[in-house]
Amino acid sequence: MIQNSDARAVAALIVLWLLFFWRLFTPIASDQASLAKGDFSGQFVAFGAYQFERMSHGEIPLWNPYNNGGLPFIADTQAAAFYPPRWLTIGLSALGGGWSYNSLQLEMTLHVLLYSLLMYLFVRRLTLRDPRSPLAAFCAAIIIGYGGYTTGYPPLQLAVLEAAIWLPLALLGVLEATRRGRMAPTFIALAGFGLGMSWLAGHPQTSWFSTYLIAAWLAYRAYVERVGWRVFLGGLALLAVIAFGVTAVTLLPGLEYLLLTAREELGFAAKGNGFPIRDIAQFVFPGAVSQWSPLFVGLPALFFAAVAVFRNQGDSRFWLLAAFIGLLHSLGENSAFYSLTYNFVPGLRFFRGQERAAFVVANSLAILAGLGIATATTWPNHYYRKRALRLWTAFTGLIAAIAILALFLWTADPDAWGEFFSIAALSALISLASLLLLRPLMAEPGRLVWQLALIALIAFELFSVNMDHPAVYDSVPHERQLSMARPRLAQRVLDDGGDQPYRVDGFIGLEANHASIYGLMDMRGISPLFLKGPYHIIHRNYVDNPLAWELFAVKYVFSHKERLSVPTRVIDVDAQQDGAVYLHRLDNPRPFARLYYAADVVDSDQWARELMDDPRYDEREKLVIHQPPNLPLSGSASGGSARVLSFAPEEIVLEVDTAANALLSLSLPDHPGWTANIAGEPVRVLRAYAGLSAIEIPAGNHLVTLRFSPASYRIGALISAVSWVGLALVALRFLRRR
Repeated sequence: MIQNSDARAVAALIVLWLLFFWRLFTPIASDQASLAKGDFSGQFVAFGAYQFERMSHGEIPLWNPYNNGGLPFIADTQAAAFYPPRWLTIGLSALGGGWSYNSLQLEMTLHVLLYSLLMYLFVRRLTLRDPRSPLAAFCAAIIIGYGGYTTGYPPLQLAVLEAAIWLPLALLGVLEATRRGRMAPTFIALAGFGLGMSWLAGHPQTSWFSTYLIAAWLAYRAYVERVGWRVFLGGLALLAVIAFGVTAVTLLPGLEYLLLTAREELGFAAKGNGFPIRDIAQFVFPGAVSQWSPLFVGLPALFFAAVAVFRNQGDSRFWLLAAFIGLLHSLGENSAFYSLTYNFVPGLRFFRGQERAAFVVANSLAILAGLGIATATTWPNHYYRKRALRLWTAFTGLIAAIAILALFLWTADPDAWGEFFSIAALSALISLASLLLLRPLMAEPGRLVWQLALIALIAFELFSVNMDHPAVYDSVPHERQLSMARPRLAQRVLDDGGDQPYRVDGFIGLEANHASIYGLMDMRGISPLFLKGPYHIIHRNYVDNPLAWELFAVKYVFSHKERLSVPTRVIDVDAQQDGAVYLHRLDNPRPFARLYYAADVVDSDQWARELMDDPRYDEREKLVIHQPPNLPLSGSASGGSARVLSFAPEEIVLEVDTAANALLSLSLPDHPGWTANIAGEPVRVLRAYAGLSAIEIPAGNHLVTLRFSPASYRIGALISAVSWVGLALVALRFLRRR
């Protein structure tokens, strides 16, 4: 019977999932919807297209030359280069005809389904001894799957969603590991795997929240089950080791990259943003403050969460404290909590956007609601049931009074108050329906009709607020959102470009990270992680930037302007929605590789930038480098040539011919993962122009090879390979024993 109940619950969750996303699945074009363009299309679809292209040819995408002037793709966390579900999406896309906008949409929907199933499993085990455990787990799964957090911005910020969904699995591992006063290594391994998958998914802030929450849950469970502190510390260490091992392949390169990015320069003022205090109203009135309501879990969920706390059911105090701390943190600098913890909580200063702590609030309230349903439907004491219903009656009256007030305000000023009246009216109706349902449900909790009514009410409220949300979905098929085919101007550049590598400035014509789709090397990009040196060069003058065009070997500029500040020729023009886009070809672009015979040596990036900002400084006369050259330079120009023979993302081969010692300047971002050799002998890569690369070249004819293979990746890959093999063996042993 129990197995049948769980099977029916899983089937019902799949049906609800299909209903919620039916407009993404329907074959009827006029009914179709798709995820709105923005970060989803500009960041995730674009990077996914690049990963698809590389992996379809059996290559590991370590470096991406197409955005940000070049970036370590493996280390950009949001690329999720080694996230197993992304590999599955790529494989299925290859079988289905190629990468598309819909490929990532489907990946998103499957993660929402998995989120609800994992939450069902966790709450089911958490409430295993309660007669209404399947009902409690099912409702908790609906609440987390279709509440305001999961259905708001995370589908568009895909890494946020995919990092979030593994929390219930890790919590389940801790729960099972600590049953009966022990610390079972197999289930600690499960928890570590879940946490590691979260870190692989590509949103470190969400995974950071998960890490603290899982560690706190482990400590709480060890305390409740009277596990010794030495055993607890051993379990915590094992969990950390496994999580680190699972994700080391991207975590180590990511940490190395983070310390080299402009994000590292952000201070408290740039990181403290969070919810305004008034956003708390969206617990009850979703959409009353902002377009998204990540704190919204539904009114029945709030009632049952309160019941769990009131009855001190199971682990309710832990989840109440977690929800409260998450809420305080989500306010950012709008409360003293964030300021007081900023300097003391490890890792906190790396992240901005503190409102993302709504992740902790949403999960805690969903779990509390499950605990509340389990206890409210088994309450033996009529006094407590009546007391809870009286409190909900008073709450319903308050909501109704606010709705009536909103009605009067609406009649006085329809434009200002119409939307809030609609929100308040829906909340009042749901609150009243909850009150009418709770009386028979708590009196006869075993009747299937009341259980189904509760499920229907929870789903109806969440679907009414969040399904087809206009900030998340557009009423157009996915084919019309973003084409994988190159636009005409992008194709014109490729046809015109020649055989030597060059870059474009696609600020206007290419948008976001779309250069990764079209195979154009753009000095622009929207990835939140941007190497510090290139960032300051490119953002020195954001629109018309001759210095960046020079240093990054830009040959083509997409612009709304018909004339630029350097000599160019307009070779094409395209009419777009926001005006004409002119395609400029620079008259005298700098080549990707250029020889210098004189240099200015500086000891800091700031000095280099000040030198280059001097209008009297000619970047073609002298190279700005950060280490003194070992070879003596003539100080005057000598004949020589540098030609790129082959150009691949992780390997560049050049032929250099010079009559005197020279410095080879490369329009390649400086990163410790790049190494160089001349005729097979390693040579050092110098930092130039506060963010680019250079190599010393002795007189003569030489073959120069640059390769990108960071030690952080090689070490991380080895650790992860060992960890994944070990986890596979543990899983096989566990299954055989079962």
